Amino acid sequence: MRIVSGIQPTGNLHLGNYLGAIRNWVRMQDAIESDGGDCLFFLADLHALSMPHVPAELASNTREMVAALVACGIDPDRSTLFNQAQVPAHAELQWLLNGTARMGWLNRMTQFKDKSGKNREGASIALFTYPVLQAADVLLYQATHVPVGEDQKQHLELARDIAQKFNNDFCAEDAPVFTLPDPIIPPDAARIMSLRDGSAKMSKSDPSDMSRINLTDDADTIMQKVRKAKTDPEPLPGEAAGLAGRPEAANLVGIYAALAETGTAEVLAEFAGKGFGQFKPALGELLVAKLAPINARFVELRQDRGALDAILHKGAAKARALAAPTLDAAYAALGLVRG
Repeated sequence: MRIVSGIQPTGNLHLGNYLGAIRNWVRMQDAIESDGGDCLFFLADLHALSMPHVPAELASNTREMVAALVACGIDPDRSTLFNQAQVPAHAELQWLLNGTARMGWLNRMTQFKDKSGKNREGASIALFTYPVLQAADVLLYQATHVPVGEDQKQHLELARDIAQKFNNDFCAEDAPVFTLPDPIIPPDAARIMSLRDGSAKMSKSDPSDMSRINLTDDADTIMQKVRKAKTDPEPLPGEAAGLAGRPEAANLVGIYAALAETGTAEVLAEFAGKGFGQFKPALGELLVAKLAPINARFVELRQDRGALDAILHKGAAKARALAAPTLDAAYAALGLVRG
């Protein structure tokens, strides 16, 4: 079993990243190691080129993201942690797969429509072909499983379609180049929403820093953000059905449940009938308790640029070695002559 997953280094990790993905990465790292499998986690800095960016900020964010991931529990001695830019095979394989991917497939990708908005003609080609690079990211390492949220299932299905067509078109039936990866959608993956709008996901791109809890926030900042989080005047209900039509209340209860590693029903049983004047301080204290060790480790790590670069260098060397056989096989299958 080989798990491959990536995250864009577009800014500090926030609570949604941690509860929705990173905490599960750490759990997978711990579980798969005992079964003899391995995990590859990468910073998708090549994907960042699909949208406008500031080069100096991208470099800084990449290192800060490494520090944050390690602080969250990703162990570079047990998992392969690297950035795409140090493994040219990602870009090479994307180009090889561009001959197999079809315009119709990419036109159906909803994320391109969402991110390009009304200015499709002004969007970059990289944004349009983003899913092909995602396919290369996982096919390159013969990934057997890829952790995905609901919004990424479509891209993994595309990766499988590309792999299947490539294998059918260019490989003997008993010697496919690519493994078709299966999705992992953890049943307890939390969908964390904005503190200012319970109908929108917590996001790094939201212009309001008050909309999210950053893993770099100190205790005072966390408490302030929780106090100012949008709510409604009603007390908390005794059962989950009572949260219907109350997205902000449901979000805060969901955050508490995810942090406490319990269910919504248990949280509501404890706070039923209480207002947010009582619930918010309890949520803030729980957040501080869970995030304080991560914050302390992050602050320590981010100061040592040499150590962060060494982690990326070590991971990239391992990733290049793992990627080479697949890339060589893809070139050969396509009839491309290499020295």
